[in-house]
Amino acid sequence: MVDQKNNKSQPGQQKSPWNRFGYGWLYLLILALLIVPSLLTGFSSPKEISWQQFTRDILSRQAVEKIVVVNNEKAEVYIKKEFAKDTMFRDVFKPSFGYGIKRGPHYTFNIGSVELFEGKLKEAQKEFSINQEIDVTYTKRGNWFLSVLGWIITFIVMLALWRFLLRRSGGWGAGGSSVFNFGKSTATLVEKKKSAITFNDVAGLEEAELEVREIVDFLKNPETFTKLGAKIPKGIILVGPPGTGKTLLAKAVAGEAQVPFYSISGSEFVEMFVGVGASRVRDLFKQAKEKAPSIIFIDEIDAIGRSRGKGAFMNSANDERESTLNQLLTEMDGFGTNSGVIVLAATNRADMLDPALLRPGRFDRHIYLELPNMKEREAIFKVHLRPLIMDNTIDIAFLASQTPGFSGADIANICNESALIAARKKKGKIGKEDFLDAIDRIVAGLEKKSKIISPEEKKIIAYHEAGHAVVSWLLQHVDPLVKVSIIPRGKSLGAAWYLPEEKQLRSKSAFAEHLCATLGGRAAEEIIFGEVSSGALDDLEKVTREAYMMVMYYGFNKKIGNVSYYDSTGERNMGIQKPYSEETGEIIDEEVRKLVSDAYQQSLDLLKQNKANLQKVAELLLKKEVIFKEDLESILGIRIANPQNMGIATEPRSKTLEQV
Repeated sequence: MVDQKNNKSQPGQQKSPWNRFGYGWLYLLILALLIVPSLLTGFSSPKEISWQQFTRDILSRQAVEKIVVVNNEKAEVYIKKEFAKDTMFRDVFKPSFGYGIKRGPHYTFNIGSVELFEGKLKEAQKEFSINQEIDVTYTKRGNWFLSVLGWIITFIVMLALWRFLLRRSGGWGAGGSSVFNFGKSTATLVEKKKSAITFNDVAGLEEAELEVREIVDFLKNPETFTKLGAKIPKGIILVGPPGTGKTLLAKAVAGEAQVPFYSISGSEFVEMFVGVGASRVRDLFKQAKEKAPSIIFIDEIDAIGRSRGKGAFMNSANDERESTLNQLLTEMDGFGTNSGVIVLAATNRADMLDPALLRPGRFDRHIYLELPNMKEREAIFKVHLRPLIMDNTIDIAFLASQTPGFSGADIANICNESALIAARKKKGKIGKEDFLDAIDRIVAGLEKKSKIISPEEKKIIAYHEAGHAVVSWLLQHVDPLVKVSIIPRGKSLGAAWYLPEEKQLRSKSAFAEHLCATLGGRAAEEIIFGEVSSGALDDLEKVTREAYMMVMYYGFNKKIGNVSYYDSTGERNMGIQKPYSEETGEIIDEEVRKLVSDAYQQSLDLLKQNKANLQKVAELLLKKEVIFKEDLESILGIRIANPQNMGIATEPRSKTLEQV
């Protein structure tokens, strides 16, 4: 890539006069314009006299040629030329630089007022018996020097502002952000062998890597495919949750492809000026075609690829985005040719994309990235543990088993957080405890041992978390409990950690029992204290959301039947137009309330039957603040898991933690 910052130091490059001499000559010119007129004015200014001197020395000798009254304030006196050799007037006739004679004005004096001046002049003429009428004219005159000075200052301010804007916007060069290049592409060009990331740095994405690697192989050896009549896909779109490695995979393609790689974000196409986005799309594909074969990577393509017309009645300011999308559709598979350019895109909102953008011929391949399983997490850990200094207690398989539902970005954050924790402890190497602390911090937040909690509140929190622990321990379809804590973390006052099982299906019983376990904390408060507190807000939110999913989405309710109102396309806005009638909505609300009420009653019954164990767990929590699976086994006995448990969290991160 050409480094524009170093262009000025390259030998043989011709410098402009502005760069060679700087702006010193401009400042000197402005200074001269300010000083020279004042000097010239000072040399040629008329001599100031009083009214008595005017009448006694000039008017009495009849030497006045004319008088000019300026702005009704001052009188300028012109002397007749025949008096130029008179000794009295010789000095005022001398010019500024000694050539010829000065034309005037030669004298000046204040008149006070026009009426007073005219009256005094007539009296003086009578007194000195001057019959000749003196030519008196009146004129309005501005200060030309101040006018010129104001114009010069305005010019300087405009020049300074212009230079500031040029520097902020990229200067006069060909940079895409220059004020003269609004329509130019701002894509970053990665030349051959410039990217340090390769497929060796990508882990846990074997299937997606295989799809993308085929593109790289085609660019390196096209004859292998073309001899059989095959055509390379024009576009590949990577779809997946945030943090699953879409951008990382694109960077690896840039490092492996050995062809020009243009990288740009979808939001960079859209500017405040109409038509800029479409112009930048044209310029991007023009540059890519000139260096074909090449790859264009558009990150977060949903910024410009959103379905046209969707939400137009709510927001009419989408013409610029739609024109940008239309231009992108034309460039990818329009009437013109687009040979040798492969478009790679990434998004986590594929349901919002326009169908015309996703059709074959534009994005021929859709690669779906999911959250990694245990084996893939283990491979991701191996990649991110390379630069870390660790002791012998680290078990990568154990770390992978403790992080279900974590994305690749989450795992990278865990590795970095564990190094920070070990450094704060002044340790020479990172240990197993540091990783466990990092997982807890990322899931629940930083411990707040200094947070002031009254003994009464601490007791309520302990029984709340004990209720979660006892109910989940007694129900077979709930995820295994790892530990319970009443130490405040983040926004929570206490928490119970669960380890979700990695399965793809979840039964109705698993849903129902999870509702019971989530409501166990509030049920424990009612049994022990006779009333409930506001600490179950997070539990109630999860229960409500999951109950509506059971009734509306999964068809688990007999009264609603095998009907799902879930919209996988994202084209319907449930907040504006619901896919069911008002009567059906009332039935859904009634069934959800009944479902939650039954789950709460089941939790109450379980805890009443095991009230003694509930009190033991709560007392142990108050004593130790953190208890683990082994402590629960000593009180509740060994938990018998259901071998046919089909339970897995649809939201693994939120299912890992139940908090007050």
